[in-house]
Amino acid sequence: MSAIYLRGQAVPRDVADAIAERAGRLRGFAARLVYFETVGSTNDVAERLAADGADHGTVVVAEAQEQGRGRMGRDWFSPPGAGLYVSVVLRPEPLVDAGHAVASFDPGSVMAAASLTLTAGVALAEALRFATGLAVDLKWPNDVVVDRRKLCGILAEASVSSGRLQHVVVGYGINLRPAAYPPDLGGRATSLEAELGRPVDAGQVLAESLACLAERLRELPAGGFPRILERWTQLSPSSRGAAVEVLEAGAWIPARTHGVDADGALLVQTAAGARRVIAGEVRWL
Repeated sequence: MSAIYLRGQAVPRDVADAIAERAGRLRGFAARLVYFETVGSTNDVAERLAADGADHGTVVVAEAQEQGRGRMGRDWFSPPGAGLYVSVVLRPEPLVDAGHAVASFDPGSVMAAASLTLTAGVALAEALRFATGLAVDLKWPNDVVVDRRKLCGILAEASVSSGRLQHVVVGYGINLRPAAYPPDLGGRATSLEAELGRPVDAGQVLAESLACLAERLRELPAGGFPRILERWTQLSPSSRGAAVEVLEAGAWIPARTHGVDADGALLVQTAAGARRVIAGEVRWL
């Protein structure tokens, strides 16, 4: 893989070599990779590239972010040397297979963005398990965790025009090494090296995450989202029977998780009955 330059930053050799080793699995995905030591937000860069016509599978990677963000507009702690911060441009057209009639996944629909978040979660959990041997789990809607401590977060941001999806930028941050986390994170965050007690190869982790994502995305056109949901459920023990609170009309309501539905929405049971949570706030207890 040839090094790609932007503002003078070359793709590190170990990253390029690790991605080249997985060329057969990537099949052109990540053919364009833009690399930064430090950037404001990888999602912002990827969004600008997408707006300029960047291809499906274009990847932006940074070793640090100055304005990283997570779900619900929260800041994402992204210090130098502690993690990998990655954003990928996804377009609807490559997710369509003309040979299959797909009722369960319409890549042009706005709901596809939520589907892609769960698909990315499965891919990242499997990649981290394979690359490191660490038994990670998923927590709805967008976290990879170890014993409920956050290891990786995912943020999908969609661009919609006339009610149809134009592209999605899927961003994820992986905590590689221990860091001085802000007080509000406390014991809720962890890293690969802290859990494993040994160094990890950042290039291999990145390349495996991209290869797994490419493979899982290729399942979608043939109606593979139900299989991805099944795998997501297997990787998410907290999606059933966990104590949570859901925000309704400005108040926190006690509930228990009751799985996910066919669209990937979280199902919860409250004293007043069943609820379906799509993008609302959930507080895990």
